[in-house]
Amino acid sequence: MSGPNAPVGQAVILAGGQATRLRPYTDTRPKAMVEVAGRPIIDYQLEWLAGHGVEHVVVSCGYKAEVLREHLDAHPSGLDITLLVEDEPLGRGGALRYAASGLRESAEPYFALNGDVLTWFDLDEFAAFHREKGGLATLALAQYQTSWGIVDVTDDGTVEGFTQSPLLPFWINAGVYLLDPAATSLLPVKGDHESSTFPDLAAGGRLFGYRITGFWRGVDTVKDVKEAGEQIPVLRGAR
Repeated sequence: MSGPNAPVGQAVILAGGQATRLRPYTDTRPKAMVEVAGRPIIDYQLEWLAGHGVEHVVVSCGYKAEVLREHLDAHPSGLDITLLVEDEPLGRGGALRYAASGLRESAEPYFALNGDVLTWFDLDEFAAFHREKGGLATLALAQYQTSWGIVDVTDDGTVEGFTQSPLLPFWINAGVYLLDPAATSLLPVKGDHESSTFPDLAAGGRLFGYRITGFWRGVDTVKDVKEAGEQIPVLRGAR
């Protein structure tokens, strides 16, 4: 399905990398297969994409690829899933370019997700924002939440209270993108797109940021697994 207001029907998920900070969870599985609240991260992602009209997903992986292949071969999502295995580490930008090579609709835009992200927001609104701006790439942005407690102190040094882990007035890359096909050729064959392609697009006024207000959590450490596992049942129960 194509057209200016059609749903984006394809996506890539970057599921490579050894994720050493998630050990021992990743001793036997790739990061995308780490379970949070009883389900692998990638299952949440596939369910979210399918719920917004995505039909074809390319999963790029390397480390422990056989675990991911076995899981996806039996996956009940109804999605058409293609698994691409990196012969060597390509870096995030290289992995993204490699994954995009497996998309069947090479002339159509596509979502791209890091394999360690848990989030729910409206992808249709994300796509509408991208089309309105007319850039080559749009990043989803999450508000930065510090893990540190903040001390509320006056100019004269009087401590008035404490705020634990507040949201700060800064925005970070949420690891979810919407890319036009013209952006794919600008990605590095090897290396990190965040230090090459994205700064170049920003300098040319072709990169935009979409601020999300829904749940977002990067799962990068053992602490993240525990905390996300406590948050998700509450969030899912409220939906």
